[in-house]
Amino acid sequence: MRYPIAIETGTDTTAYGVVVPDLPGCFSAGDTMDEAVANAEAAVIAWIESALDQGQDIPHPTSLEGIRAMPEYHDWAYGLITVDPAALDTTIERVNITIPRRVLFRLDKRAKEEGETRSGMIAKLALC
Repeated sequence: MRYPIAIETGTDTTAYGVVVPDLPGCFSAGDTMDEAVANAEAAVIAWIESALDQGQDIPHPTSLEGIRAMPEYHDWAYGLITVDPAALDTTIERVNITIPRRVLFRLDKRAKEEGETRSGMIAKLALC
């Protein structure tokens, strides 16, 4: 999946700004265009993960031409950010892991203290 981005060109004294119009509030910046776009890629993943955690739907991307037609981005540059579909996949998958018993003991103890299952605790820790 590819999300279009609008890039506000930086100067010697200001950073480049990047907005992802399809994802309200999703933006980034950087001292160089490459840095701003890389930061935008991370912002998109964080936005999507947050929305999924809150049970929200993920908006479908607008076409690049659709973003270019928006008057608020008239003099901006444009690009695309590719989102790995795995970032959107909420399918439950059974996995087999190998960890030392002492770590498993601590994991189970913490899960019990927080009212979680072992799997739930692993997922919770991975999402922190």
